[in-house]
Amino acid sequence: MVDVVDSATRSRMMAGIKGKNTKPEIAVRKALHAQGLRYRVHAKEVPGRPDLVLPKYRAAIFVHGCFWHGHDCELFRLPSTRTEFWAQKIESNRQRDAKVGAMLASAGWRELTIWECAFRGAHKIGFDEVIQRAIEWIKSRSAKAEIRGKDGARRPQQLA
Repeated sequence: MVDVVDSATRSRMMAGIKGKNTKPEIAVRKALHAQGLRYRVHAKEVPGRPDLVLPKYRAAIFVHGCFWHGHDCELFRLPSTRTEFWAQKIESNRQRDAKVGAMLASAGWRELTIWECAFRGAHKIGFDEVIQRAIEWIKSRSAKAEIRGKDGARRPQQLA
């Protein structure tokens, strides 16, 4: 499929996509705060600068977009243009995520990843369910977990 905008416009649009303080991240923050949970945002002293850090629980929470982190769900599709560039970019994001996860574990932090597909798409589980699962995990002793869309959302995607 041919892009509907020129390359300069597409570049400007992609550069405008935020990595911090995204709408899903802010929604999760507000909901956890409303439940009485206190956190720090993008704490520099925690490996990977997680979106949320709950020091009391030694918990780090990441809210990931399925495209940018190459999630195996319906929301991720490798672009048909500049495929090599995007495959390399997404693979480097995946490798960085794994490295950060190992650094968090070795520093004694627990890690929760909340995926975009849990909020939207055909297999979403809904915002209230996401927050309930996040709170359960925060109060548990589980070292690592992820919240994603329903199992039907899984779809293997090959990167070049």
